[in-house]
Amino acid sequence: MTDILDTRFEGREMKINQNNVYLGDDINLIAKEPALKQISVAVGWDSKAFGGMDVDVDISLFLLDRDDMTRENQDFVFYNNMEAYNGAVKHEGDNRTGAGDGDDETMLFDLHGIPFDVTRIVFVYSIYRGKERDQNLGLVKNSYIRLKNAETDHEIVRFNLDEHFKDTEETAAIVGSINREGPKWHFTPRIEKFTGGLAEIATNFGCTIIRQ
Repeated sequence: MTDILDTRFEGREMKINQNNVYLGDDINLIAKEPALKQISVAVGWDSKAFGGMDVDVDISLFLLDRDDMTRENQDFVFYNNMEAYNGAVKHEGDNRTGAGDGDDETMLFDLHGIPFDVTRIVFVYSIYRGKERDQNLGLVKNSYIRLKNAETDHEIVRFNLDEHFKDTEETAAIVGSINREGPKWHFTPRIEKFTGGLAEIATNFGCTIIRQ
């Protein structure tokens, strides 16, 4: 069975992506991909604004313990800390405009390289210097986060974000997490918005933020 179904709706052809997930879902990644070892987490977006300052969206992740807290600085991977645990987690680079089709920023991680006491990996979508630039998540469109099997490039799940970012004034949001249950890993779509941006989320997870 293909991932895309062709259907008919009111005389028009419409494509449905079977990999789409929604709030309330809980996806067993290993059940969908039994040989899954390496995951690529990708985000995409475009800016609604024309003629103004580009909206710079960043993807970050937090590796959390059973208390939902980071254990050390390596547990916060973002544009200023792009690799952790001997390369088990890697940020592939910062895209500052979102221009062009397809994925704009990507992170890679090896499930077998994640420390054993990490029970949750949380993904964050944020606007760089959103408060200072008077920008928020409501200024982006065509936004999503998706998980792929990094070895095969096969998409496992996709969470479309436009509906959740519409008319919002917050500058950052948790958009999903991967939860460890023994040998299994589950993806849960989430939407938790923050006015204080990435720094507020990092502080909540126990990171020390040094402002310059």
